[in-house]
Amino acid sequence: MTSSIEFKLFAPRNQKAALIGSFLAGKEIPMQKGEDGYFRTQIELADGIYQYKFRIQTQSPNFASNEWIEVIDPYATDVDEAKKQGIVRIKDGKRIVDAYVWRHDDQSLSNNQELVIYEMHVADFTGDETDLEKRGKYLGIIDKLDYLSELGINAIELMPVNEYPGNYSWGYKVRHFFATESSYGSTADLKHLIDECHGRGIRVFIDGIYNHTDEECPLMLIDRNYWYYEHMHYPEDPANYWGPEFNYNNYDQKLDVKPAWKYIGDVVQFWIKEYHIDGIRFDAVRQLANFEFFDWLAKQTKNHAAPKEFYNIAEHIPDTNTVVKPDGPLDGCWHESFRYFMVPIISGEKFELDHLKQILDPKQQGYAIATNVINYIATHDRERLLKELGDRSIFDKAAFARDKLAAVLLMTAMGIPMLWMGEEFGEYQPKSESVTQPQKINWSLLANDQNRNLFTYYKKLIVLRRQNPALQSNNIDFFYENAEAKVLAYTRWNNQVSHVVVVANFSDQDLIKHEIPNFPEVEYWQDWFGNREIEIGEDDLVTDLPSYTAKIFISC
Repeated sequence: MTSSIEFKLFAPRNQKAALIGSFLAGKEIPMQKGEDGYFRTQIELADGIYQYKFRIQTQSPNFASNEWIEVIDPYATDVDEAKKQGIVRIKDGKRIVDAYVWRHDDQSLSNNQELVIYEMHVADFTGDETDLEKRGKYLGIIDKLDYLSELGINAIELMPVNEYPGNYSWGYKVRHFFATESSYGSTADLKHLIDECHGRGIRVFIDGIYNHTDEECPLMLIDRNYWYYEHMHYPEDPANYWGPEFNYNNYDQKLDVKPAWKYIGDVVQFWIKEYHIDGIRFDAVRQLANFEFFDWLAKQTKNHAAPKEFYNIAEHIPDTNTVVKPDGPLDGCWHESFRYFMVPIISGEKFELDHLKQILDPKQQGYAIATNVINYIATHDRERLLKELGDRSIFDKAAFARDKLAAVLLMTAMGIPMLWMGEEFGEYQPKSESVTQPQKINWSLLANDQNRNLFTYYKKLIVLRRQNPALQSNNIDFFYENAEAKVLAYTRWNNQVSHVVVVANFSDQDLIKHEIPNFPEVEYWQDWFGNREIEIGEDDLVTDLPSYTAKIFISC
């Protein structure tokens, strides 16, 4: 049985194109161009797997005028980079990506305000502790999902998984937007990972690289100036130019289309429908600098994902509330200032109460609700906290104590907490200066008492963050501050039903029987770490506060 399969290529300014395929015995088929800008041809194919590519007269300025070149389909869902060709699968007379059958689409998932996110790089998440054939692959992550479930996170944010040049990088120079990175495993492997995450109640976000592409992206080769700016779009920030930038301002009046809008819109729809993702972290939003486009795209994501909740996250450095105003365009913004102000305070370099309160209460920075900010201490772009402390000659017990203090602040601040892989057990490797050299996280650290204790501490905090609605609310109040003693106390609450109080000592002095006045009026309080009920006398709490330590009290 054979079926008629259409091959098409959108290239409205190109003159001629042809199809080359493993099914054509070395020949090529001229494609017919329609008034809609598409080249098309129909081929009778039996079910199976085939290789194909296009020959086209390029309109890109780095080639001779109308020079014939070969390109991979910009919509190819699988590619063989070595042979420079796309791969198409036919089953029951139709194109498919793979034959994966989803099993956990009915699983209930956390809503946005309940999230605790875990950022990871597929290639570096697993190493020698994992079976060789699974190391640095989607299947290796599946083997560690029980660990992540034990930790308690309910969302993972995957660094880019689109096909990029070579077999190792961070993935921020995308070449093929519809294809997945083949060195991580198959398309079915990625679906299996996402499905297994959903089966454990873990949402999956992907890193969307929609500002720029690799220099050999097929669109660059077909007609560079149709999809991209001719020159750098954001000259205010030349240090953050990452490659040819999509031109979201270009409007093709003849076809009534914005080419870059259409292409990336198709990309996003494909990933939501085909891979069942639950959110996107949009890279380089400041450099892309087009809120009109983001407003349109964000609405598209929510329409495609409905009725499932979707989370659109901006990476905008420095962070800004303008990208998450009540009318959008996006839902949340990486809260870079949280880390920026936190590290000097935790390390003892300075104690600036105003900055501390701003990052714990981002409403002071103009953010409206908790889901508008994603707080973090480290990311793939920033050094780990233990590395920062080590650079300041703070090691071992002292460093782990401060790490725990930072963890308390991360999990109790207004906003969505995010961990960079390994942070929960005290990974301390410096950030790689090369995105081409693997840097596996050191899982053997979990065998050390201090590291395992830190993991247990994070685990306990995440339970509190997820189970107590006070920490998911938009409410925070600083009821005690002592700049001289470097003590700050704040309360989080939810409709006056649940309360969480944090009392933190940011000094290098142990404070004995320190008095915290104006303690919130609740009938019973529990010392959460001590797991015991406490008494509040005359609205004052008297407690010992060891150096660089926080205590948590919950209403009971």
